[in-house]
Parts: sequence; C-alpha cells; structure tokens
Amino acid sequence: MNNEYLSNQELSRLTGGCENSHKSSWLKLRCIPYQQDGKRIIVSREHVRDWLAGKVMLTRSGMNLSAIR
Repeated sequence: MNNEYLSNQELSRLTGGCENSHKSSWLKLRCIPYQQDGKRIIVSREHVRDWLAGKVMLTRSGMNLSAIR
C-alpha cells in the first residue's frame, strides 16, 4: 500500500540526518514544504517528486503582515 507521506526512515535517507532539526533545515533550504506535528515531520511524496523534477515550490510561513496598510 502506498502512503502519501514519507516515513521517518525515508525522510532520514532523503535528508541524510536523524535529528529533526537537521531534517527541517534541509527541507527548508531546498524549499520543500513540510509540517511539524510535535516530534513528527510530515512531508508529502508529491512535494519530493516535484523537487526532484526541478519544479519551483512556494512555501509560506504565515501571513504577510507588511502588506496590510
């Protein structure tokens, strides 16, 4: 059965690290969207495939409050 999200082992292989801080830094540096749920880092397989294909991904960290006047 295919899972929509990477397993912890797959994420460690992708990022080359075991610590969540390393994984999240690696993902952020490459603009791969992810969510952190407590100690879990959730990454969509589709986002990783898009990154491997060289597609540009937009990530957001919240509202752009500077745009409000």
